[in-house]
Amino acid sequence: MKKVLIVAILGIVMIGWLTSIASAGSTFNNILKRGELVVGITGTQPPLNVTDKDGNIIGFDADLARAISARMDVKLRLSKMAFAELMPALVSGKVDMIISGMTMTLERNKKVAFVGPYYNSGKGILTKTENIASLKDPGGLNKPEFRVATLKDSTSQIFVQKDTPKATLVATQSYDEAIDMLLGDKIDAVIADYTFCAFTAFRFREKGLIAGQNKLTYEPLGIAVPEDTLLINWLQNFMTMLEGSGQLKSLNTLWFQEGSWIKALP
Repeated sequence: MKKVLIVAILGIVMIGWLTSIASAGSTFNNILKRGELVVGITGTQPPLNVTDKDGNIIGFDADLARAISARMDVKLRLSKMAFAELMPALVSGKVDMIISGMTMTLERNKKVAFVGPYYNSGKGILTKTENIASLKDPGGLNKPEFRVATLKDSTSQIFVQKDTPKATLVATQSYDEAIDMLLGDKIDAVIADYTFCAFTAFRFREKGLIAGQNKLTYEPLGIAVPEDTLLINWLQNFMTMLEGSGQLKSLNTLWFQEGSWIKALP
């Protein structure tokens, strides 16, 4: 009887082991079988990603996603959604990966894997020229009367809550919403990715927007993926080759140094 029980237990363990082996690389295999890579992206984080006047998503993130799908030899579908919806979409399997200016934090890493960083950024501040003087006062942002907007569920929101807890925090669904509030004097500043702040200040300089000159934090941006060993390994190798070939540097130059693409925006 004991032998039968032991054999039965071993059988169950073996089945579980074989199941885990069969499921290894399932996300990557599904992408290849489906012939389509689905990438979660906001389309509202220039110059990383932004929606042009024709409704197409362009930017550093979008080009990176296109390069990945081309090398996989599959079609690309950019699934546009609010930043706060990205992680739930990946965890539930609605998207295969996230490429949308997402910082590789240890907290997020408890839920998903990251490949990168593909770009090192940091937090910046965007405000109006008339607010600069108040920012230089003791306490700076950390005053109840100072209204600060960030993307909902972003590291910017965490930064404000931790470093300037007295400030009035406004969590928005998109950068576009935050900028509209800033231009309409409904908030006093936006804390966001440094490159976004610099770009937006340049784009709306005639409306009195200005960006801080220094990065407030260190933010390594990565590709978020499910716990799939084969997919993670493939992406790591791909990024190594992309950097070694000089293509990653070319993307940096195109989207962070050149401004010709701005003409495509609404």
